Amino acid sequence: MDVTTDNDLNLPERIKGLEQLAYNLWWSWNPEARYLFRRIDRFVWERVGENAVLFLYRVDPERLQWASFDAEFLKAYDAVMARFETYLDSEDQTWVAQHAPHLRGKIAAYFSAEFGLYRSLPIYSGGLGVLAGDHIKEASDLGLPVCAVSLLYRQGYLSQRLTPDGWQQDVTPNLEPHSEPTTQMLDENGQPILIDLALEDPDNPIKLAIWKVRVGRVQLFLLDSDVEGNPEWTRTVSSRLYGGDREHRLRQEMILGIGGVRALRALGCAPAYWHANEGHAAFSLLERLREYVVAGETFENAKKLVAATTVFTTHTPVPAGHDHFSPELMDRYFGHFWPQLGISRDAFYAMGSFDQTGHDFNMTAVSMRLSDYRNGVSQKHGEVTRQMWRGIWPERPIEDVPIRHITNGVHLQTWIAPRIARMLDAHLGPEWRDHQADPDIWRGVRGIPDDVFWQAHSGRKRRLLDILSERLRQRWVNGGDSGQVLSGGPFLEEKVLTIGFARRFATYKRATLLFHDPDRLAAILNNPDRPVQIVFSGKAHPADDGGKHLIRELIWRSRDPKFGGRIAFAEDYDMGVASLLVSGVDVWLNNPQSPMEASGTSGMKASANGVPNLSILDGWWIEGWRPDNSNGWGIVGSTATGWEQDNEDAIAIYDALENEVAPLYYSRDERGLPRDWVRVCKNAMMTIAPEFSARRMVLDYIEYLYSPAAQGSLVTV
Repeated sequence: MDVTTDNDLNLPERIKGLEQLAYNLWWSWNPEARYLFRRIDRFVWERVGENAVLFLYRVDPERLQWASFDAEFLKAYDAVMARFETYLDSEDQTWVAQHAPHLRGKIAAYFSAEFGLYRSLPIYSGGLGVLAGDHIKEASDLGLPVCAVSLLYRQGYLSQRLTPDGWQQDVTPNLEPHSEPTTQMLDENGQPILIDLALEDPDNPIKLAIWKVRVGRVQLFLLDSDVEGNPEWTRTVSSRLYGGDREHRLRQEMILGIGGVRALRALGCAPAYWHANEGHAAFSLLERLREYVVAGETFENAKKLVAATTVFTTHTPVPAGHDHFSPELMDRYFGHFWPQLGISRDAFYAMGSFDQTGHDFNMTAVSMRLSDYRNGVSQKHGEVTRQMWRGIWPERPIEDVPIRHITNGVHLQTWIAPRIARMLDAHLGPEWRDHQADPDIWRGVRGIPDDVFWQAHSGRKRRLLDILSERLRQRWVNGGDSGQVLSGGPFLEEKVLTIGFARRFATYKRATLLFHDPDRLAAILNNPDRPVQIVFSGKAHPADDGGKHLIRELIWRSRDPKFGGRIAFAEDYDMGVASLLVSGVDVWLNNPQSPMEASGTSGMKASANGVPNLSILDGWWIEGWRPDNSNGWGIVGSTATGWEQDNEDAIAIYDALENEVAPLYYSRDERGLPRDWVRVCKNAMMTIAPEFSARRMVLDYIEYLYSPAAQGSLVTV
């Protein structure tokens, strides 16, 4: 029952549509829509963190009255609302309607522990969530019917603040659902729709509320355990993304998986096929299995029915990164569950068995066994995944292990900066958005005049540096000490070659690799003819002290006079900071320990903005890089281990910076244009944007996984 609790904002009748717009995140990937809110009151828009719902509550009513009578604003408003309404009402003209009509009316259920949709809705921590957000945005653009499921994290993910000595403090934000684009699902009597979920005690289930976020044509449902009447300890189970211990994680994954299936049933949503994004969603497969058995199917037939309609994507290239839970925990929380499947405890545990996690119940192993359609997220990761999980199919040779790969992609309309997008509109035509996965469309980038291309990039670079400077000023005004201000990078210069490194601070990503030889790095940064500066950003997981030590080392290094003030750290990395960096730096750096990078997507976003990569050949970059370095620079990762691996990889990066990257950047013609550099930037955009777009990614899912999984709903056993 799609009844929700949108609050009456009492907007002027002439611009009443702003309420509907604010509650649909379509505005977040349409710059003209974002600009509507900004032009009403820029200062309030920035103060509320570009939260459209909160903005409408906070802005002065007089500004809304002004907007309702201003002819220029109303012209822009009418144009945006016409596009918005056409978008929502034109499902007959979507790609799916025209090219995959067999999927019309067949809903996909997409489960993920996090979704990165926009900076003002902090229910994501990093790449996995942003990938999930890009996936459902692209599904919306293509007209693919999707109901997505996650948790309403009232405390979101951590906000980052650094102590004077550079240690990350995990500041808990507070997500108030009524000030976000979330609406609670109600029944026909106006009462909250609640579902039951037994945790430890099957006789005393907790209640879960359901909230909805509109993402274009897609609906994202968020589950919430903060319900009146629940035991106090259970009301915070869904409060914080990746917070708490293993038991807390188990409870959250029960809410996501079991609660998610029950929520869709309560809402009348009947998926034809199901997509579990990583092992966090594995319990959804067990709940569907239980449904079939309770309805009268045998356990073996139920397994076939579940598998025939299930897609499972794994993102993790190392066994330690896959969730697994001890028999003690599983007995306590699932002792009442396996009898409903009609099987023994041993048979239940066999579904989640995996040699490298011993007697624990492995969430990826059970997902592999209960899915007929499985994939890794890059070509290399597909190879690694087949090797890692071949034990589930011991009779098959490695090349026949039934796990394919679909390389990740990014939602271009979210990640290409507005200024760059306007340049593409002018020279490729606005139709590039509708044909963004077509390489032929992007060949037109060659025809963009070099000076126009360079000016567009330079404008983004100026914006990046201006915003970093303003953030530093605000940090100082709000009590930041001089050391923190220094580490933020007050000495950055627009004309200096700028390297960007921003991502989750896991140790395998080696954020401090460039400091392996401090003296050589200092010589590169302070070269009088070809100076270099670096902007770092990123958060460490709250429980990852190793990642926090890397951040502290970076802060210390940034304050060392040896490096000439040419190292900056942008605090509190989020989607907003990421958007600035991927379009504003000159080169994107990625130097993981190979082969630890499953895919990575930040470098795709950079290249789509015309920013070339300088990266270890791992994850997606193996597929994206051109061996002649015409679209960026590929570093063949060392096959050594430990210190020797770091040493060889660092030397390779230093050599590339000194001998290739910096000389090319500073080579200018008589007009001061770096034409050879611009050629590499154009090639990066032309080769990466179409091949690594979310459009291409979701089309691949449709062809290779979704279409056969949707047909699986017709399977009988």
